Amino acid sequence: MEDKLIEETVIALLRRAVATLPGDVLAALEASLLIERNPTAKRELSRILENVREARACMLPMCQDTGLPVFFARMGFTFPGFEEAVARGVRRATEDIPLRKNVVHPLTRENTGDNTGKGMPYICYSYEPSDYIELIVMPKGGGSENMSALAMLNPSSGIGGIKRFVLDTVVNAGGRPCPPIILGVGIGGTADECMALAKKALLRPVGSHSPDSSIARLEMEMLHAINATGIGPMGLGGDTTALAVHVEYACCHTASLPVAVNFQCYAARRARARIYRDGSVEIGGE
Repeated sequence: MEDKLIEETVIALLRRAVATLPGDVLAALEASLLIERNPTAKRELSRILENVREARACMLPMCQDTGLPVFFARMGFTFPGFEEAVARGVRRATEDIPLRKNVVHPLTRENTGDNTGKGMPYICYSYEPSDYIELIVMPKGGGSENMSALAMLNPSSGIGGIKRFVLDTVVNAGGRPCPPIILGVGIGGTADECMALAKKALLRPVGSHSPDSSIARLEMEMLHAINATGIGPMGLGGDTTALAVHVEYACCHTASLPVAVNFQCYAARRARARIYRDGSVEIGGE
């Protein structure tokens, strides 16, 4: 298998992700439109759906913010040069699709001009022996990512403290993350692991529930509380503030209770590919 295959797959993934909303997200938006009671919210949801369909028909980005290049790679086997091949794919995709040039130096704000640079593209690795590499892209826009939050709660805060922190974070964000949102929540682990859990939670199909019954109950309770705020689509009021709340957790120190929140806007873009040892590739949008 050659580096070029990884590069071409990255381009195909980004092209699909920025222009085609996954079916589960589209279905959740359509379902929300049917039950939304606020006229302004119904109008905004209709416009969102019109935009999504037009983007798919024209294979053009559904949002002017085409996000940061965030990848999740499950490595079934080693592949020397993998990171550079992904970076080359991002550079080419930036020009060919095109993607907005979003990557800058954090202090000087100098734009790298090709969506790559130190630490970019961001690749989160996991390892599971198999005959393929699974690569997921999740372009992450600035409006939603800027609302991310982490709290190191006192363990005595309990479930009530977790709910209060999550709800306060959503209320403080208001319309800035372009609701209706999908909310990823991480609980436990270390501070950095907790933030990673919140982001990984966004990879789950919209509305899927944790296999842990206590976590699944928490997901539903927080979803209802968030939608009761009345923030609504684009912050203009309504019943539909969130499409889903997904919680991932890890065990933590007896003296700690980390909680992290990561937002995803309605343009919950993601695409997945499996790249096999024999050079064959399967691409899907989730």
